[in-house]
Amino acid sequence: MTQSYERLGFSNDFMFGKIMQNPKICKPFLERVLGIKIYRIEYIEPQKQIDLKVDARSVRLDIYVEDDEHTVYDCEMQTTPNRNLPKRSRYYQGQIDINLIDKGMDYKFLKKSLIIFICTFDPFGKGTYVYTFRNVCKEFPDLELGDDAWKIFLSTKGTNTDSVSQELVDLLRYIEKSELPQGCQDTLLCDMDASLKAARTNSEWRKDFMTLEMLKRECHEEGREEGLEEGLKKGENRFGALCKKLLAEGRYKDLEQATVDAEYRQQLYTKYGL
Repeated sequence: MTQSYERLGFSNDFMFGKIMQNPKICKPFLERVLGIKIYRIEYIEPQKQIDLKVDARSVRLDIYVEDDEHTVYDCEMQTTPNRNLPKRSRYYQGQIDINLIDKGMDYKFLKKSLIIFICTFDPFGKGTYVYTFRNVCKEFPDLELGDDAWKIFLSTKGTNTDSVSQELVDLLRYIEKSELPQGCQDTLLCDMDASLKAARTNSEWRKDFMTLEMLKRECHEEGREEGLEEGLKKGENRFGALCKKLLAEGRYKDLEQATVDAEYRQQLYTKYGL
């Protein structure tokens, strides 16, 4: 069921992407997440779509920006636990790298890139708020590969505050609940909350959201129909293989029974390894 637009929180993928188009939110947001100062950011393209070739899986990036040091950031909101999240981060980083460098260019021109997933669950079950991954040597853990490829997973479900700032904890808690703590004086959180409230009353964004939800439903229905059609094709192929085996063995009565008896047909599939 589609959630009411007026009740969407900051963790909603659509709302997150829209609000983070504001550099006054995005820049301090990245600074707090990474614990660094950024002079300025430049939007390469908000919610950028990367399509490399017709038969490749496309990538839509929620927030795709570059800072004054030419570091590229892709920031994604993730609200559904997905065991393929690490592989997804690898795929995103690979696609971004290909997008950053033209054919024939030297690899030295590849920019430092950070893939940041903000998760409303604990992606690795270790109870921390931040998981940072960089390529290091297994035999010599102090030896970094130096490929300038980082992957950072933030968890709003963290419990261990020893290694993170209270400001980051407050940020992640706000992302999860979209509610300011009593008497909040945190400028970033107040700005985020004000932007969220303004976004909820933005009629153009509301129309965009409803259109997007309608397209999702249509794609879902088409996918179900395609899945049913594909299932029927596979079923036909499977039954066709069974028919060939039974005919080759002269088992005409078994073939006749398998045609009308689904349970018996399944037993034969198992017997013949189909």
